[in-house]
Amino acid sequence: MMLEVNDIHTYYGMSHILQGISLDLREGEVICLLGRNGAGKSTTIRSIMGFVHPASGSITYEGEDISRMEPFEICRRGIGYVPQERRIFPTLTVQDNLEVIERKTEGGWTVEKIFNTFPILEGLKNRTGRHLSGGEQQILAVARPLMTNPKLLLLDEPSEGLAPLIVKAIEELIHEIIKAGISVLLAEQNMRFAMRVAKRGYIIDKGMIHHQGSFEELKEDKEIIGKYLAV
Repeated sequence: MMLEVNDIHTYYGMSHILQGISLDLREGEVICLLGRNGAGKSTTIRSIMGFVHPASGSITYEGEDISRMEPFEICRRGIGYVPQERRIFPTLTVQDNLEVIERKTEGGWTVEKIFNTFPILEGLKNRTGRHLSGGEQQILAVARPLMTNPKLLLLDEPSEGLAPLIVKAIEELIHEIIKAGISVLLAEQNMRFAMRVAKRGYIIDKGMIHHQGSFEELKEDKEIIGKYLAV
């Protein structure tokens, strides 16, 4: 397994947010963590990325326990992260936003390769982050961590609050990332979007996993969908 999350319990202060979360991801795979707002999706992503450390349980990446590491150490091991808040640099141009985090490696991602793969960004390369639309910011946010040459990408709610045309663009972007051989863990509440990019998923609610399996199985289970996804 590339990533194994085993029975993690994560707290914010005295609040017990994650209550025994377990999931796994193979190399080259795309999986989704599905759930409503407040279900624990972002906390799971943040726990994997080292922004909050689980009180118990383990997170193993490529055979190494990363559950007590800091985010910069985890990033150096090949995990990229797209936060829900995007966090692009508002005063830097699109090109500068990419170059500032570039990790030069032979055959790795460069600004030119990003622009060739995602032409929409080339047309925006001289525009500053604050002058991008919300959708354009999200496209930049999803493409930017590629400059660190990750093997695994964590995406937190990439379709949230976006117009359907932009959601389609984000979907195409993710498919290009998958074609490049990068594994993806996606946190989403949009089941239809998730099913178009991932083959299997986990349903989370109140900090616990309540269902896991292929999306082919899940879409037939109206009771599970109605109870945990409210669609």
